[in-house]
Amino acid sequence: MKLAIAILNWNGKKLLQRFLPSVIQNSPEANVFIIDNGSNDGSQNYIKQNYPEVDLIQLDSNFGFAGGYNRGLKKINAELVCLLNNDVMVKEKWLPPILYHFKVNPNTAIAQPHIMNLNRPEYFEYAGAAGGFIDRLGYPYCNGRVFHHIEKDNGQYDQDKKVFWASGACFFIRKAKFDALGGFDEDFYVHMEEIDLCWRIFNQNLEVYSLYKSKVYHLGGGTLALSGKKTYLNFRNSLYLLLKNLPEKRFLRITERMIWDIFVIFLFLLKLEFKNALAVLNAHFSFYRNFNKLASKKVNNHSLRSYYSVKFLPIRYLFPKKKKILRL
Repeated sequence: MKLAIAILNWNGKKLLQRFLPSVIQNSPEANVFIIDNGSNDGSQNYIKQNYPEVDLIQLDSNFGFAGGYNRGLKKINAELVCLLNNDVMVKEKWLPPILYHFKVNPNTAIAQPHIMNLNRPEYFEYAGAAGGFIDRLGYPYCNGRVFHHIEKDNGQYDQDKKVFWASGACFFIRKAKFDALGGFDEDFYVHMEEIDLCWRIFNQNLEVYSLYKSKVYHLGGGTLALSGKKTYLNFRNSLYLLLKNLPEKRFLRITERMIWDIFVIFLFLLKLEFKNALAVLNAHFSFYRNFNKLASKKVNNHSLRSYYSVKFLPIRYLFPKKKKILRL
């Protein structure tokens, strides 16, 4: 199976200097590509001068995660592609378990390894952990991470597990499926575009897996304090996700989600986090402005209703007896 590793980069020269050597050294099964989103920090020259064996795809602007990969992958010929963040460290023999799974499981379209915290490698990392799910109202969580509660890896997820979404930090997908679905939805720009793509895969009765025999180590930044921009994108894109993909009762469920978001705004105000409160409000205004455009992308998937495993994640998370850990 022909595998390509595609690393999206924007002004990440220092990250490439730190992490690219591990990818090249430990990935003999793959061809490595850098998709550069119009960097101006010398990233492109660094690759040309130091890694002539790496294929550099140069874009003329920053198209975000979704747009950058959509444009870059058009220039890559492979059966399987791994979308890998430029701040991920990999170790020896991380690829064979992934390749074997795709070879013997033709119904798997997308997969991820277990994603560990580079700075605390015994813990899962925020962005993906041991595979992702969403609740009835679109709140995402993972085996190993619920909101900001992150578990230590004690082997509790040591089995290959069917999940609802895989993390964009290390995201394997059959190239034919990526192309057939038109890639990522660029209206998301960054955040949750991989969940949207996985939902579209789910609607085709195909599978997404988390594969425990492979581990990668992500520097990431998910556990840092939320910025206003990140808060805005998370809340806006979550509403986009629901409007596009809910199989039924979408207006009822979106209304429920909006009511909870109002509660979140008040929580931010009580904590004097005014930028985050304003970001949630602006996310809703953006959702209203783009409502018709997103609604036109609605997927007819009435026969596939079981997209969630938890009805209302915030309540289950906050309930003391539930302890903030969800094992599915």
